[in-house]
Amino acid sequence: MIALLILAAIAVWLVFSYNRLVRLRNQVRTAWADIDVQLTRRHDLVPQLVAAVRGYASHEQTVLQAVTDLRSQALSLQSPTRLGEVETALEQALSRVLALKEAYPDLKASENFSQLQRDLVKVEETLQYARRFYNGAVRDYNVGVQRVPDVVLARAFGFSSAEFYQARDEERSAVQVQLQ
Repeated sequence: MIALLILAAIAVWLVFSYNRLVRLRNQVRTAWADIDVQLTRRHDLVPQLVAAVRGYASHEQTVLQAVTDLRSQALSLQSPTRLGEVETALEQALSRVLALKEAYPDLKASENFSQLQRDLVKVEETLQYARRFYNGAVRDYNVGVQRVPDVVLARAFGFSSAEFYQARDEERSAVQVQLQ
């Protein structure tokens, strides 16, 4: 009878632990999908912003080309760490594009440019929240798959640690965006 109770307790623990790990893994996947949605929105805004600026500041081609190239790189990446590096560089390049409005009064007065700028700022704020949520979900999941005795179950069923979304140290400087 005692052996049967012990087996039942182990079975309950296995089911509970497995379901918890699945829930945590799905939370990480959902959080990553939320980041992906915001990055897609940002990547949709970039060509529009570049086109709006190009008409006013055609000789700023190197800045506009850098933004376009970084967007293309970001669209092809899957690794949260590498994507974090490219997205940080894209944020910095976008801040240089947005700073061009000071040198071009006609651009500053453009309603299209102003709306794109406001949309981009909204996306950046949402991205900041989504990244924090994702990293919190990764932290919880990684604790779940690394904690004893759950680590045994995690390894048996192929649960592995997730990657945090992060930028390199030299890319952590604040992006300056000014709105009128």
